[in-house]
Amino acid sequence: MLEVKDLEVSYGKIIAVKGISFSVDEGEVVTLIGTNGAGKTTTLRTISGLLRPSGGEIRFRGERIDGTAAHQIVGMGLAHSPEGRRIFPRMTVEENLLLGAFGRRDKEVPKDLQAAYELFPILGERSKQPAGTFSGGEQQMLAMGRAMLSRPKLLMLDEPSMGLSPIMMKRIMATVKTLQSQGTTILLVEQNARAALKLASKGYVLEVGKIVTEGTGQELLTSDEVRKAYLGED
Repeated sequence: MLEVKDLEVSYGKIIAVKGISFSVDEGEVVTLIGTNGAGKTTTLRTISGLLRPSGGEIRFRGERIDGTAAHQIVGMGLAHSPEGRRIFPRMTVEENLLLGAFGRRDKEVPKDLQAAYELFPILGERSKQPAGTFSGGEQQMLAMGRAMLSRPKLLMLDEPSMGLSPIMMKRIMATVKTLQSQGTTILLVEQNARAALKLASKGYVLEVGKIVTEGTGQELLTSDEVRKAYLGED
């Protein structure tokens, strides 16, 4: 579904992503893990069209999309729930959700809105409330629900558990699994490497803009190198 080949991304003279290649097959959860500054968020922002690559190519469902405008990429079925949620605090929960469907012209939006409320009941219960009054975990649910309103084939999630309590983190990870079971392919960037690898079909480890290790989620969970560097084990 997604193929990234020899991707390079630069900020001026600084090369943040240094020729990485990876793929995401339909129905998979694939995770990118690594320390802060490894290039994970930059990679997602480039795939979604918010940044322009300085080299390499990106193909989504067989079509090359590097250089395609971000709103057109969303329309093709690739959605991005960004780091930090980026909700609109003064708008209501429902208004935030409907922004996810802004580019749609079909008549299924009310149905998908109801599906978001079923997936995250708190959003339906407080749909007329300003989104800025939500807790961090509730805002994360809203950000994910908003992305789902675009009806993505592939959903990219950037640090969905950042700043959340352990209980809320487990709820968000369970939701990722639910979305996969409903047919959504997931590309996940997540600070909790253990939780991400438990969900993932495969994973890639980034260090300073390069992929240094890759394998199935289970292989990376049992890798001595990964356990010491990212799972806090000796």
